[in-house]
Amino acid sequence: MKLNFKSYGKDGDVVIILHGIFGMLDNWHSFATQLSQDFRVFTLDHRNHGRSPHSDSFTYEDMVDDLKEFITEMGFDHVSLIGHSLGGKTAMYFALEHPDLVERLIVLDIGIKMYPQRHDYIFDALCGMDLSKFVSRNEIDEVLAESIHSFPIRQFLMKNIHRDTEKRFSWKMNLSVIRDHYEVLSEGIHANVMFPKQTLFIRGANSSYILSEDMGEIKKIFPLAGLKTIPGASHWLHAEKPYELLKLVQIFLADQAS
Repeated sequence: MKLNFKSYGKDGDVVIILHGIFGMLDNWHSFATQLSQDFRVFTLDHRNHGRSPHSDSFTYEDMVDDLKEFITEMGFDHVSLIGHSLGGKTAMYFALEHPDLVERLIVLDIGIKMYPQRHDYIFDALCGMDLSKFVSRNEIDEVLAESIHSFPIRQFLMKNIHRDTEKRFSWKMNLSVIRDHYEVLSEGIHANVMFPKQTLFIRGANSSYILSEDMGEIKKIFPLAGLKTIPGASHWLHAEKPYELLKLVQIFLADQAS
């Protein structure tokens, strides 16, 4: 699995950013550009997302193996990981399986508990559309608006649309496979080992993905975990409060490097 990636900066410790479900590395361009002033930053497309290859298998074990292959082929001895939502869970699983490779871990608005399948309405809307029958993005947006009322979320999702070799609209992501595995991806993390290094969880104040009472269970697996909250942000904190998120990340990475 040769993941699509983009690199930023040439100097400093290596930081890898992992996007969430329905996302792609392009979502992190501005953030990675700013962070690369002090670090060598890589953004990746998960399998079945963005420009990475499609596969019928889509589990956290797959994504951990993909990340391990990338790190090995790049020749990195250790990296810091930043993961949002799906990417955050992947980063946690990777840190637990390969603690020697992970120097610092930052998890964005996702915990270790099992989550209800909150995106079913999005899957219903996306899977119910035959993109090849549309002639403009405005038409697609009008139909999506009937089920997905948030304009920013629709714009985020529509970044997954491109034209195929026959110039018809289609999804970049492997939508059917992602949906088939969504239940598995929503399961909680159960581990018999701990990640013995500093970990930072960052949540949006308007998000319910990480509750204060969740930290007790989180610390059983990530005993050195800390929690920061960004006011005015929801689950999509990197899109809503990028400056505030960047500052928290920079401070944590700088403290751990000193």
